[in-house]
Amino acid sequence: MDEGDPPESFEQQRLANVHPAGWVNPAPADRYDLVVIGGGPAGLVACEAAGPLGVRVALIENDALGGNNLNTGSVPSKALLRTARLCAEMRAAGRYGARAGDDCGVDFAAAMARMRRVRARISRVDSARRLAQAGVDVFFGDAVFSGVDRVDVAGARLHFSRALIATGARPDTPQIPGLADAGYLTNETVFDITAVPARLLVIGGGPLGCELAQAFARFGARTTIAQAAPLFLAKEERDAAQLLSEALARDGVQVRLNTSAVSVRVARGGRARDESTEAAIGPGRRITDSAVNDHD
Repeated sequence: MDEGDPPESFEQQRLANVHPAGWVNPAPADRYDLVVIGGGPAGLVACEAAGPLGVRVALIENDALGGNNLNTGSVPSKALLRTARLCAEMRAAGRYGARAGDDCGVDFAAAMARMRRVRARISRVDSARRLAQAGVDVFFGDAVFSGVDRVDVAGARLHFSRALIATGARPDTPQIPGLADAGYLTNETVFDITAVPARLLVIGGGPLGCELAQAFARFGARTTIAQAAPLFLAKEERDAAQLLSEALARDGVQVRLNTSAVSVRVARGGRARDESTEAAIGPGRRITDSAVNDHD
């Protein structure tokens, strides 16, 4: 994998690792000591821990190995946050007696390509072939329990002594009138965009919402966080929450507390407008769920 590879090749490499197109599920063993349902971090760790103990393990995944952590969570978000932090540091170089040059703009497409390159490289660790080489039987498909000691997947029946359910979580999209029609992003789709939204509304002011809001503000989006709760980051230490609030303000993020999104409509020019916060989203862009719904 080379930095000069086209961006689409990074996605091809990732998918070839986490859900190979030509993958053929193995013939089930007579009985497994452990069946793990869900190939995210928890499921993968369980498989890796059980293997050296001589345990016969089967792993079932209905989408992509690595789960949210690799594909739509920590890995892509932290790669993007690293670029956003560098942008902020370059703009503040004068405070430290340094010069960042006359042009320290953001090449968002290049930043996203780097994120995909990082994700593709890390996906090697979670690859189906590596697991198979370690002795884990990897099955792709939906798991359905058909008895107390058996589970069906893609037409095969697996018998087991123990089963571990590690299926993770999904975005919880709020039921806001007009949201579905206007369009929105979740943590599962925000990393697919290639251009910075002109304006961005983040619904939910928890840690995930804040980090994405700050990153996109540093990339140039006019960003607003709408939070229904009256206290910013209520579960965090107040001094830490205050520091973050001040940092977001420096980056131009508007935080609106006691604010609930009650409806979304498409305004003139194709722009979506949230009627409770009056935060506009650029033409052709989508509201990000912030992590829609990052309500803590």
